[in-house]
Amino acid sequence: MEVLIAIAIGTLTACGIYLMLRARTFPVILGLSLLSYAVNLFIFISSRIRLNAAPLITEGGQYSDPLPQALVLTAIVISFGMTAVLVIMALGGYLTSGHDRIDTEDQHADRPEDPIARQIGDQP
Repeated sequence: MEVLIAIAIGTLTACGIYLMLRARTFPVILGLSLLSYAVNLFIFISSRIRLNAAPLITEGGQYSDPLPQALVLTAIVISFGMTAVLVIMALGGYLTSGHDRIDTEDQHADRPEDPIARQIGDQP
């Protein structure tokens, strides 16, 4: 079971890093999401895999640690909020520049006309 979870964490991490290295915003957002899933799974598994363990401490029995579960729940909420912020920033960048590329090369020479400036009549 540990090997299967280690392979799943490694696959999620590898796919997340690969997608983060792309030159478009949508794959970067997906890569960050996959990477956060891998970290959440790693934190959740850090409390050890225990089958049929009680969630509360009983006398002499095994119990599952609730702290990693609380950390993962908090991380899920934070990653959802950050994903929403990244999507809004990517959408704003797309509407401003007309494309969703994230590289830093000089793209002003072949830049299409600005759709927001065209709407307000301020196109250079």
